[in-house]
Amino acid sequence: MRDERDVKLVILDRDGTINEDRDDYVKSADEWVPLPGALEAIARLNHAGYHVVVASNQSGLGRGLFDMASLNAMHAKLHQLLAKQGGRIDAVFFCPHAPDERCECRKPLPGLMEQIGDRYGADLRQVPMVGDSLRDLQAAAAAGCEPHLVRTGKAGQLAAAQLAQLAAQVEGTIVHGDLSAFADYLLQREHVHDSGPGELT
Repeated sequence: MRDERDVKLVILDRDGTINEDRDDYVKSADEWVPLPGALEAIARLNHAGYHVVVASNQSGLGRGLFDMASLNAMHAKLHQLLAKQGGRIDAVFFCPHAPDERCECRKPLPGLMEQIGDRYGADLRQVPMVGDSLRDLQAAAAAGCEPHLVRTGKAGQLAAAQLAQLAAQVEGTIVHGDLSAFADYLLQREHVHDSGPGELT
């Protein structure tokens, strides 16, 4: 039987977390623009042994705003740019449904995270999930993941009081400036944990 502890996994939201978000949806590879430092952060996580997986609502498909070829082109661009940084995304899990389709995979429901947990044989209670919105945090909590909020995308538009109010809605939420700051936090926490008591760092 596979040991769940062998899998070091991080789940990331896409729009507003890895790349710039748009009010009119990211509809093409040209509109897919990485946030500063985000790809480098993913590469650093990879180099530390983490599998990085994306969980993304893509209701633009269900709404007819773009097609699968366009979505595939966006993710091809993600993979190509990330490869130049020495990093990789293991897989992209996405919900293609419009909100009125009542699916089980659209965040804030936990369906995508549960699919990821099944794929990797991972205990989701040990898995950080990072996003820029309340529904990301709610999906993380619903799946039993560790919720992390980055102050980019939707959360980047909030005043400090609004941000604190948002984070307080999901117990245990940890707030970071951006994906790079999250990577710093996770790798530092791992370093302290690995060092163990009584060892100098």
